[in-house]
Amino acid sequence: MSYKVDNAIILAAGTASRFAPLSYEMPKALIEVKDEVLIERQIRQLQEAGIREIIIVVGYKKELFEYLKDRYEVILVENREYLTRNNHSSIYAAKKYLKNSYICSSDNYFLENPFEKEVDEAYYAALYSKGKTKEWCMEEDEQGNICKVTIGGQDAWYMLGHAFWNEKFSKKFIKILEKEYNRPEITNLLWENIFMKNLKDLKMKIRRYPENYIFEFDTLDELREFDSDYIADTKSQILKSISRKLKLQQQDIVEIKAYKDLTNAAAGFTFKADGKCFKYNYTTESLEVI
Repeated sequence: MSYKVDNAIILAAGTASRFAPLSYEMPKALIEVKDEVLIERQIRQLQEAGIREIIIVVGYKKELFEYLKDRYEVILVENREYLTRNNHSSIYAAKKYLKNSYICSSDNYFLENPFEKEVDEAYYAALYSKGKTKEWCMEEDEQGNICKVTIGGQDAWYMLGHAFWNEKFSKKFIKILEKEYNRPEITNLLWENIFMKNLKDLKMKIRRYPENYIFEFDTLDELREFDSDYIADTKSQILKSISRKLKLQQQDIVEIKAYKDLTNAAAGFTFKADGKCFKYNYTTESLEVI
C-alpha cells in the first residue's frame, strides 16, 4: 500500500544550544550552508517533490522565520512551550496537521532530495555506523518493523534525518501524546523517546540511506568540516569580537562547547585558542582563561 503525502512538519522551535555561539545570534535553521539557508533548502526539496503544504513549528526567535510565509507560502505554527519542553511539544502544537506527514528537523542537510510524493510505509531515515556510535540505533523484528531502539551501539543503523508518519501512525501517536502530555515525566522527552516506549503500537520501518547522504551539524567544528567557508569566517559577531580581543584569527578558535543553554542565566561556551582554554559568558559578555 502506498500513501500520498499530505504535508510536511518541520520542527524549528528549539534553541540549538550545542551550536553556540552561532545559535545565540540566529536560529540554527536559518544559517547558511554552502550558500543556502538550511531550512530554505529543505523547503525547496519538499516543494520539488510535489509537497505543497509545509508547516514550520517555531519558537526561539520566531520573528526571524516570518519572511518564509511570503517567500514559500509555508504555514508557521508557534510552540509556546519550546523553552520548557522537548520537541514532543512541537508535535503537539502541530497535531491538527498530522496525517500522511513527513516529520523533519530544520537543521538537516540532504545531499540529494530524499522526499517523494508517495510513500509505501511509515519510516525513520537511517545511516549505518560501522563500529561504535553514540547515536540512537535501531533493530527490526521479522516483519521489518522497528522493535528496539538503544542509545549507542555498534555496527548498526541509527536514526538521522526525517521520518514519515502515515495517517494510522499519526492518529495513534496523537492519542498517546494527548494522554501523556500533562505528566511531569514527559517534559524532557523527544518525540522519539515516546516512540521508543510504544513500539508495539507504533509500527515503523527503517529507511536506509547511503553514507554522506544526510548531514546534521551539532557544533561549529562539525559545520567547518562540511563547509570550509566557516573556518576563516564564522559569521558570528561574538566570535569576531573574541578574535579581536585575543588578537587571533577566527580559524584559531576551535573546540567550542556550550556549557549551559539559553534558558540559564549563565549560558556560554568554552573553547581553545593559542594553546589555552577559555570560557565565555554570553550573559555578561565576559571572557576568561580557565
